[in-house]
Amino acid sequence: MNSEQNPGGGHHHHRRERPDGALPPEAPAPAPSPEARPDEASGRQRLRSGLWPPRVSRAQLIVALLLFVLGLGLAIQVRSNSDNSALRGARQEDLVRILDELDNRTQRLEDEKQRLDDQRTELENSSDQAEEARKQTLEKERQLGILAGTVAAHGPGITLTISDPGGAVEADMLLDTIQELRAAGAEAIQINGVRVVADTYFSGDGGELKVDGRKVEAPYAFKVIGKPQDLEPALNIPGGVVQTLEKEQATAEVTRAEDIVVDALRPAKQPDYARSSSR
Repeated sequence: MNSEQNPGGGHHHHRRERPDGALPPEAPAPAPSPEARPDEASGRQRLRSGLWPPRVSRAQLIVALLLFVLGLGLAIQVRSNSDNSALRGARQEDLVRILDELDNRTQRLEDEKQRLDDQRTELENSSDQAEEARKQTLEKERQLGILAGTVAAHGPGITLTISDPGGAVEADMLLDTIQELRAAGAEAIQINGVRVVADTYFSGDGGELKVDGRKVEAPYAFKVIGKPQDLEPALNIPGGVVQTLEKEQATAEVTRAEDIVVDALRPAKQPDYARSSSR
């Protein structure tokens, strides 16, 4: 080993030469660490700045709103289908009755709409609008009196006679009959001389029934004003009033008439506390 002592007492090492006289290769410089690459660091920063805070365009907002409305519509449709599931198990007779009632109510609403339109036209075209308004007010009072049972009425309709020799007809059967008639468009009803109004009630057992506290005996005679073409089928539909009464050994006879007189009256009640709020 060749060494040479320097004046300071140390040793100066010489690089060993290779036998062929070439110098040994230099050691490769260490690669810079990933953290030391400024281009990669700045790339991540740009990525983060591009993702947050999020930038939403107008088109994306519109698409999100449309998707929300579509989802809401699907949810409402599913709920509507589940609500109608109760009708799937109904009998054919019940479905027929429901359809008939809906048709009748729709027709009555259309008639009422037409009547109101005619009244509006008369008011607009009348030369004396005050006199026309007074006439319509009197007509409205008469109509309300018929509904309240304070005035007599007549018109086309039907008579319904229920015979009950065995005393099997109960109060709820008479109530069901009234409800069927009202659903079919009955405008005035009386039973054995008792006027039926909005707050009419039925009580008692078979053979000893009462209407609004007044005893009625069989046969039960209904006088009903309304459209006969609607009233009679409503009672005779399969599973309706007539078939239900026949199952109880009672008989029901329905007859159409051109003019039915409903003259049983109810006293006009004066409210104790309620007062008109019109000024």
